[in-house]
Amino acid sequence: MTVWFVPRDAAAQSVGAQQVAEALEARGETVVRTGSRGLLWLEPLVERAESRTGTRVGWGNVTAENITAALPAESDPGYLGEVEAIDYLACQERWIYQRVGIIDPLDPEDYLAHGGLSGLRRALAMTPEAVVEEVFASGLRGRGGAGFPTGIKWRTVAQQDAAVHVGDPVDASRHKYICVNADEGDSGTFADRMLMEGDPFCLLEGMAIAAYAVGADRGVVYLRSEYPAAIAVLSEAIKTARERGWLGQGILDSSCDFDVTIRVGAGSYVCGEETAMLESLEGRRGMVRAKPPLPAIEGLFGTPTVINNVLTIASVPSILDRGAESYAALGQERSKGTQVFQLAGNIARGGIVELAFGVTAQSLIHELGQGTRSGRPVKAVQLGGPLGAYLSADALEVPMAYEALAAEGCMLGHGGIVVFDDTVDMAEQARFAMEFCVEESCGKCTPCRIGAVRGVEVIDGLLASDAPAEAEQLLRDLCDVMTQGSLCAMGGLTPQPVLSALNQFPEDFKRHGMKPPAA
Repeated sequence: MTVWFVPRDAAAQSVGAQQVAEALEARGETVVRTGSRGLLWLEPLVERAESRTGTRVGWGNVTAENITAALPAESDPGYLGEVEAIDYLACQERWIYQRVGIIDPLDPEDYLAHGGLSGLRRALAMTPEAVVEEVFASGLRGRGGAGFPTGIKWRTVAQQDAAVHVGDPVDASRHKYICVNADEGDSGTFADRMLMEGDPFCLLEGMAIAAYAVGADRGVVYLRSEYPAAIAVLSEAIKTARERGWLGQGILDSSCDFDVTIRVGAGSYVCGEETAMLESLEGRRGMVRAKPPLPAIEGLFGTPTVINNVLTIASVPSILDRGAESYAALGQERSKGTQVFQLAGNIARGGIVELAFGVTAQSLIHELGQGTRSGRPVKAVQLGGPLGAYLSADALEVPMAYEALAAEGCMLGHGGIVVFDDTVDMAEQARFAMEFCVEESCGKCTPCRIGAVRGVEVIDGLLASDAPAEAEQLLRDLCDVMTQGSLCAMGGLTPQPVLSALNQFPEDFKRHGMKPPAA
């Protein structure tokens, strides 16, 4: 029986995937809805196989009108051949995304048939302490941007006693929490969304493993309101997981009791910071907390709390399944395992690339991404979201790894890579960074709240100044105050794009109609 596979991912839906699926069904074809393979420039990417498990061939940029006229044929211009052999996919090392684009994300049997729950079953056969040490030995670090060792965070929470909710006069039961930060707000990032839409059971399995390892009984996914499709898919997956005994009392007939709920954020960028997220989850305005205490000791409602990013938690099932040693063998130095890179901006082949740490930006952008979509030369690449530094076109041989990027004054962040061609004005990009901080600052600390406002003014003054040297020094001094004095990364990292633009592209700051020197 011929089976057609059509993605239900939001990016594919935005360019007509739903209409394509309906057109195939109208012709009497069997259609399976999947996540996206991550080859976003080809969406809707439609695949065909002779069975659910057969070899798939594909067609790119299919439209409903194509299907209405005739079923896709191998003679069509969009024919791609065997999908797994496409160069963009064939080179990847998919641990986190091993099922995304392949399975029906809401079919539990499909999940099991492709290795689902293998990691959880192995974890439940171990002691909780051994699970924590397995994660520690893998070298897994937080994929949300900070890169903190996951095993250390889990070990800290495991060592704490469960606690009663602070200020709760009714419930005297004691808890620990697993909080997944799915508030994916960085520009050019979409890996969390695609994982939740394409393999939600993987996230839930990772959370269950974490809960067993540290002794948590409650889980929360903090999911941004701008992701309605992810909210819907994950909600349905949680319901199914409860029905199957993958969540709830006695998971898989074990002693582990753990359940998950979703909390939807209200669109605040700063709630991507873990303590601001906790404030939001507790029903208050999302503002950064001073540390200590660390959330691992006193987190959500005052209880010991593991806070991990979506990709961090989603890495755990495959680590437990394939073993920490195999995972740690990938990457370089202390950057172990794989990273999901997201190619965005002005790029010919944008999408998801999961590879071991150490691949260069040059390879990602010019080999896999095939350069700019406009066809013009690359001028700058921003790494790590809107607060990340810029790399110039001649600095792209740097390995994508925590230590290597730090040595270049950059950060990996969530793995977003945004490409700009030679028409971009880097002075305007620097100004945008300060504007962004003005808009998104929680307002708790003065260097961020006031510094960003003054930053916009100082950049405007620099671009119109008849004394640019003095204005530039004022900007550098302001950036130093923000870096050293801000309470969190919102204000502390805003100077990164500003200074990298100023240092690497000084010519862009000199062509904005500066007044000529006085006669």
